[in-house]
Amino acid sequence: MLSYIIGEVAEISGDTVVIENNGIGFNVKTSGMTLDNLPPVGDMAKIYTYLHVREDAMQIFGFLTKDELEVFKLLLNVNGIGPKGALGILSAISTDDLRFAVLSDDVNLIKSCPGVGAKTAQKLIIELKDKLRLEDAFERAINNNNKKDSVKQDNTVIIMNEAVEALVSLGYGSKDAISAVKKVEDIQNKSSEQILKEALKGLAIL
Repeated sequence: MLSYIIGEVAEISGDTVVIENNGIGFNVKTSGMTLDNLPPVGDMAKIYTYLHVREDAMQIFGFLTKDELEVFKLLLNVNGIGPKGALGILSAISTDDLRFAVLSDDVNLIKSCPGVGAKTAQKLIIELKDKLRLEDAFERAINNNNKKDSVKQDNTVIIMNEAVEALVSLGYGSKDAISAVKKVEDIQNKSSEQILKEALKGLAIL
């Protein structure tokens, strides 16, 4: 089984990239997010892969990050969502936005993805919600935007989670609470009191 492919970006066409390794070209289906961040044709790339096997065909799906691959595989576990649907979702919204949408019951964001209706969006939330944790979602979001100072990141994740819990205890819905905390600027350099204060200001504007 393929875990990843390292090779030259030989061709990009539609939702497919051809990665050449040792004279062999691998056709890899991928998302808009990965396509937007691929190096140009002729450069080297590392693609994390998933081999989808059907009775009549085999297809490689691949992504630039392990995070996107993990979310792709999570989506495949949702009843009614196949590889094409999963790629459509990952092409429309980021992995971070998808996690927060699931955790905050944001049906509208998920159903804005191509081919996803209200029923499918609700089913996705129900089936994935117990597989995700808010702390992990915040940690992933911070890591995806900043690779520095892991101790500081861990503390920020704890503070962000506490801020959401505090807002929910004040009567705000989880969707609004998560959104308000996410919008706090320069969050890694702020105390829990400052984060909560700014989040409350943001909620007052909504």
